[in-house]
Amino acid sequence: MITSHDSPITRFAPSPTGYLHLGHLYAAKKAHDLARQLNGTYLLRFEDIDTTRTREKYYQAILDDLAYFSLSPDHPPLRQTDRLPAYHQALSELKSLGVIYPCFCSRKQISEELRNITHAPHGPEGPHYPQTCRNLSPSAIQSHLDAGDIPAWRIHTDRAQELTGELYFTDASHGKTKVNHHLLGDTILARKDIGSSYHIAVVVDDAYQHITDVTRGLDLLPATHLHRILQALLKLPTPHYHHHRLITDASGERLAKRNAPLSLQTLRQQGLSPEEILAMI
Repeated sequence: MITSHDSPITRFAPSPTGYLHLGHLYAAKKAHDLARQLNGTYLLRFEDIDTTRTREKYYQAILDDLAYFSLSPDHPPLRQTDRLPAYHQALSELKSLGVIYPCFCSRKQISEELRNITHAPHGPEGPHYPQTCRNLSPSAIQSHLDAGDIPAWRIHTDRAQELTGELYFTDASHGKTKVNHHLLGDTILARKDIGSSYHIAVVVDDAYQHITDVTRGLDLLPATHLHRILQALLKLPTPHYHHHRLITDASGERLAKRNAPLSLQTLRQQGLSPEEILAMI
C-alpha cells in the first residue's frame, strides 16, 4: 500500500490470464506517461481474482514485458488475491445498506426469461438482468440456502439511487458526466464462484492504493457509472478518469489475448525493438 498520496498516482491493472498485447502496451504507457507528466507515482496491480483463468507464468511475463519497454512500476505490484478479505468487507457494508440482493439464477434461466420478455431493457453490455430474484421473500431465500444453493449478489439499482442521489464523475475526454444508475442494470457485484467481482475489487483497491487518476480503455466508460455509485455507497474517494481509445486489429476488432501474432511476446521474439513496437500503437 502506498501511504503517501501528496502527488498523483496512476495504475496499470492487467489480468494474468494471457500474454500482453499491443492494447495492453498502450494502456500501460498511458498510465506511466501520465504519472511522469504529473511528477507522480505509477503502480502495477494484478487483477487476478478469477483464479480459474490465471496462470503463474503470466505474472512474470507481464513484468518482463513492462521492463522491456521501460514501463516497470515504481513499487512492487499488488495482487488482488491478497485482498479478498477487503472485498468481502465491502460486500458486507453493501448488505447492511440493503442495496444488494442474492441471486440464485443460472445463466440458462436468465436467457430463458429474457426470451419471454418482449421489451427487455438493454445497456452497453446487452440485455439487463430481468430482476428475477430482486423480490424473493426471506423464506424463499432460506429455501435456496437450505438446498445448498450459493447465490451471486447483485446491486439493487433503485435502492442505490435512493441512497446516493445525483452523482457525477469527471473524465478527461468527456468532461463532467452524470451517473446513470440504471445503465448496467442490477449488475453482479459478487460472483457465486469467487465471492467478489471486478467492480468491487477495482473500487476498493483504487481507494486502498490512493489512485488519483484512472487510465483505462474507452470500453470501461459504462462501468465507471457503477464504480461511482459504489464509491458513494462505501464512502470512498473518486479519482479523475482518463478513458482512452482502444487498439484494434486490421479488421477494426478490439485486440484480445487470443491475438497471438500481436502479443508482445511474439513481437519481441521476432526481434523488434521497443521503439519499433511502440511505433505500432
